[in-house]
Amino acid sequence: MATVELREVSKSFGATPVLENVDLAVEDGEFLVLVGPSGCGKSTLLRTIAGLDEVDHGDVLIGEKRVNDLAPAKRGIAMVFQSYALYPHMTLYDNMAFGLKLSGKSRAEIDTAVKDAAALLGITHLLDRRPKTLSGGQRQRVAIGRAIVRQPSVFLFDEPLSNLDAALRVRMRYEFARLHKRLKTTTIYVTHDQVEAMTLADRIAIMDKGRVEQLGTAEDLYERPASLFVAGFIGSPKMNLIEATLDGSGEGGATLKLGGGEALEACVDASSARQGEEVTLGIRPEHLTLSDKGIAATVALIEWLGNVRFAYLDTEVADEPLIMQLAPDDDVAEGQAVKLKAPPRHCHLFDRTGQAFPRPSDKPGSLAA
Repeated sequence: MATVELREVSKSFGATPVLENVDLAVEDGEFLVLVGPSGCGKSTLLRTIAGLDEVDHGDVLIGEKRVNDLAPAKRGIAMVFQSYALYPHMTLYDNMAFGLKLSGKSRAEIDTAVKDAAALLGITHLLDRRPKTLSGGQRQRVAIGRAIVRQPSVFLFDEPLSNLDAALRVRMRYEFARLHKRLKTTTIYVTHDQVEAMTLADRIAIMDKGRVEQLGTAEDLYERPASLFVAGFIGSPKMNLIEATLDGSGEGGATLKLGGGEALEACVDASSARQGEEVTLGIRPEHLTLSDKGIAATVALIEWLGNVRFAYLDTEVADEPLIMQLAPDDDVAEGQAVKLKAPPRHCHLFDRTGQAFPRPSDKPGSLAA
């Protein structure tokens, strides 16, 4: 096992910057997930760690050793891609053994490594078969097994579940979590799926435009987003975002005026802001509640998902419908006029640059520098 550290790593393709001064430290044995929208640089960051892409500036360290000039095969890493990349003419056993044969391992060493990995992944009974006879999930297990037999210091996974259907992705998330607990190998995992990220990760790095927007646990990111981007990206359904004007502020809280004339309070330290400043209020769907007074709204749609209901509400305070998670005893119907409120302690507030005002629940060190 090994630590992985990136120091001021930058990378461009032609005139297009893809990574910009990325600083990131992954602890020994940690499961770190890189997540973000398409084009944010997460796969390129993984490839720079693997050595498949050279960095333009900065250092990549694996096990405290600078590896910028080392070939991928000498970095002690194993990478699994979205594509399984299995040799179709070989059995699964031979697919998993191929890399070990090239490295000069003995037949006994290869046999032990392949059978141990197959047993760990539950594919021992498939070793004599060829890839075309397998399901997508089985092929992905073989690709993972091919990485395991090398006994790397670091696992790199680039969207390994993207080609699987929804039900199989859920099952494979469990398999990845179980595998990491048993192997305890340092793992960096790229995905665009926030559910995968929040399920698997010890910590999550949210990326946007080649930078790490925020690094922390799933709870950190959900409860204490450092920026408007993170607030809108993490959470399903996403956080409600409402344009507002600061009417009063101090260390203990802020008073806001909304577009419909309503007033709300947010428990944040907005002492650095000025009265009249434009800000953005953020409220999670589960923190909106029905009230006798508050934001006037009309129920446009009720979405029933079996164990939970969401109401989509038209208002004058936002261009998009607000989303509220209904309590079991909330009796509302489509077309009904209602009023909404939110507890000040659950309100997030962002300045004109998209940065979050501190909240009393913020933990030191939870926000990215």
